[in-house]
Amino acid sequence: MDFSHTSKAILENDGKAPYITFPALSKIPFIKHGFSTRIGGVSKDCLSTMNLDFSREDRANVLKNFQIISDSIGLKYEDLVFSHQVHKTNVRLVTNEDKGKGIIRDRDYSDIDGLITNTPGIPLVTFYADCVPLYFVDTKNKAIGLSHSGWRGTVSRMGEETVEAMKKEFGSSPKDIVAVIGPSICKDCYEVSEDVAIEFYSIFTKDQCLDIIEKKENNKYQLDLWMANLHILLDAGLQAENIHISGVCTACNSDLLFSHRASKGKRGSLAAFLTIKNDVD
Repeated sequence: MDFSHTSKAILENDGKAPYITFPALSKIPFIKHGFSTRIGGVSKDCLSTMNLDFSREDRANVLKNFQIISDSIGLKYEDLVFSHQVHKTNVRLVTNEDKGKGIIRDRDYSDIDGLITNTPGIPLVTFYADCVPLYFVDTKNKAIGLSHSGWRGTVSRMGEETVEAMKKEFGSSPKDIVAVIGPSICKDCYEVSEDVAIEFYSIFTKDQCLDIIEKKENNKYQLDLWMANLHILLDAGLQAENIHISGVCTACNSDLLFSHRASKGKRGSLAAFLTIKNDVD
């Protein structure tokens, strides 16, 4: 897959498994990041091949897949820390005591769609198959956040909740935060019913809704989660030049990425990865 049409996402192919990076984050020297594809793993059939979802009766393959993708990105497999996603806006502060939770140790937490840390050497991991990954890097205080924002999380302003958590825990200033709105379903591929649209009309301003929602003649709506999250991050105080939309649609690129919509639910899961390097001063 060629992402040369956009400078906001690059397909890295030099490891055991390909993964996507974002130039806005690659230029920040103290972090590593990536977003998996569905290629390069060992899973079979509709989970082919880089499934990263333990809930789909594919555990042995998923463990191997995590080893492969971690090696490609340059992460320690045994130190990964997973979210526990339920489409809410709870954000967890991750410390060294959490290393391995979700991958080699049981999680002692639940209902967590966002993870933040300022501790080097802890790769944060969240999961996707059309929902929006949100990456956050406080370039001044050297802290990071990674959040899952589907339509429910978006209408509940998950991005803003993550920024608030970083302000509370690390003293982050929104003007110092670089954010990426990662690969997820685009407006053209995301038709929703009126009840979902009403939720967005109730949260966003009239002008914002012009960017976010398009009503169709069949009483359905096209919903732009990328623009919705952009407005949320602007409202949270981030600078426009520090917010980057990857422009990669999971449904349009279902040969490369898992998409719940495109596959009608017969799919594995992708994952976002973000960590502070161990050699940070």
